[in-house]
Amino acid sequence: RHRCCHQRTRIYDDGLQPSLTTEYVDNYPVYGNICPPRSCKPKHEYLQDGSKMDGITTFKSDYLPYDIVKRPFRAPQEYRPKSGKIDLGTIYQRDYNPHKVGPVTLVRPRERKHTTGAKLDTIPTYRDDYRLREAQRTESCKVERAYEPPTEKFGNPSTFQDDFIPRELNPPQSFKPPVAKLPDGPFDGTTSHRVAYVVHELEPKFVRPKDEYKPCDQPFEDLTTHQRDFKGIPGQHAKSCKPENTKVGSDAPFSGMTEFQERYQPWLVTLPEFRKPREYVPPSDKMDLNSTNRLDYIIHEISPAAPIRPAQRRRINAPFQGNTTTREDFKPWSICRQGIIKKEGEIPKATGKFSNLTTFRSHYVPHQAAPAQSFKPVHAVGVNPVPFQDETLYRIEYTPKKKEICPAHHPSNLGYVYVNTDSQGHQFFRQLSPEPSKSNCNPIPNEVAVMT
Repeated sequence: RHRCCHQRTRIYDDGLQPSLTTEYVDNYPVYGNICPPRSCKPKHEYLQDGSKMDGITTFKSDYLPYDIVKRPFRAPQEYRPKSGKIDLGTIYQRDYNPHKVGPVTLVRPRERKHTTGAKLDTIPTYRDDYRLREAQRTESCKVERAYEPPTEKFGNPSTFQDDFIPRELNPPQSFKPPVAKLPDGPFDGTTSHRVAYVVHELEPKFVRPKDEYKPCDQPFEDLTTHQRDFKGIPGQHAKSCKPENTKVGSDAPFSGMTEFQERYQPWLVTLPEFRKPREYVPPSDKMDLNSTNRLDYIIHEISPAAPIRPAQRRRINAPFQGNTTTREDFKPWSICRQGIIKKEGEIPKATGKFSNLTTFRSHYVPHQAAPAQSFKPVHAVGVNPVPFQDETLYRIEYTPKKKEICPAHHPSNLGYVYVNTDSQGHQFFRQLSPEPSKSNCNPIPNEVAVMT
């Protein structure tokens, strides 16, 4: 049997029982009194010690106390003021010139209160403060010069003329395949899929019948956990934190006169004139539907417009004239290349030989280092002169087998015929092997289950 390495997929359901036997169980029987080898791995168990804890650690046993000597105290020096007078003059005091400062005058105009009887002052502050001054127009300092085109030809070279080197054009090699010749006969339309495709008969699709709805006989429990567990407990209402609405007002009677009534002046308004619309009278005459286009239009017989297509020109076999106006007018100038304008270095270069001696080499004193002590334990177990026996039961009894080709890759070439597919997606094949019969010499096919 051949085992498949794919994951289990239940795309088909054939009703076959899975086989739990493996190749290892069939070929390797169980030995009699041979027990499996014991594991040398220690078990994770807690070993409880019954003795009393002495409380001594490695730090307590190895630590040696030292005598602590106090640090000598150094008394601070006594402060002695310096003799002489301190100059408190600064650059600001020396360079600053004091000025007399007067009170600041407000730029904002005085507030004007308009009364009802006085006339409105419509003069703005800009008109009061602004005074028109006669300003003279400044003369232009620009010197007017008439443009005179240069008479000599421009001879300075450009960067393109200096750096450009004309080279021959190397056309790239064309990788376009040659024009394939079309076949003369008609297209038959045969493909490898049509030739090698084998038509299989599809099994009828399984249709699951719909289940009929059956209502439940038991009554519906419409009691929720909130209705069942909640019990209303009578309590006091929560006090409102909203302040009381106290009326702020006066007990004096209202005079009935407002600021709007004092300042408002009524205007005489006339009512708008009402205009009565005229009654619609339909026309009694018949409507003339003739338009100027219908009366004045003259129909002309016009032939269809001919397409404005250029006449076909014959190909000229004469050589192509590649002369252009740029080639005829453009002539290269003989120009000398400008040298590099590089400033000379201000720092002179050293002429002597480099000493190649650094501060680290001059001040470094080499010391001989002692080798580090090795803490590796000495091998307690000696070397055994007897050779190690590394033979196992698997090495002694193992016989190599020939690798078999999976029949699922090429079933027709190996003599297998497809049978069916189980629920896990494995395909079963039947092997056709001719065997002679006792009654007849005709071969009888032997069916062998092969699972992929």
